[in-house]
Amino acid sequence: MVAFKPAALTAVAATGEVGASAEVAALTLLTRPECGLCEDMRHELETLRTRHVLPPLALLDVDSDRELQRRYGLKIPVLLLDGVPVCSARLDQAELLRMLADRHGAA
Repeated sequence: MVAFKPAALTAVAATGEVGASAEVAALTLLTRPECGLCEDMRHELETLRTRHVLPPLALLDVDSDRELQRRYGLKIPVLLLDGVPVCSARLDQAELLRMLADRHGAA
């Protein structure tokens, strides 16, 4: 699977506040304005963050990039870990935690 690494992302702190631009965030949530499923997944991630250590989250509008729109436009929300898809539509907590554990085991 090919990872997508956008040039710049808007970092979002655990509190949900928009921060400064960052080169690459470990977790990226591909969204679109007025997307209810996107808000649901973001809320589920914030809830999961209260029980597990998660990397910083970046939000990225899927329509801001033609390649993102082509790849993921009909699948949003999509959660990426280091540019690799974790899940779409609904948060797969087990898969995210498995991928994070694999990443830490390889480090």
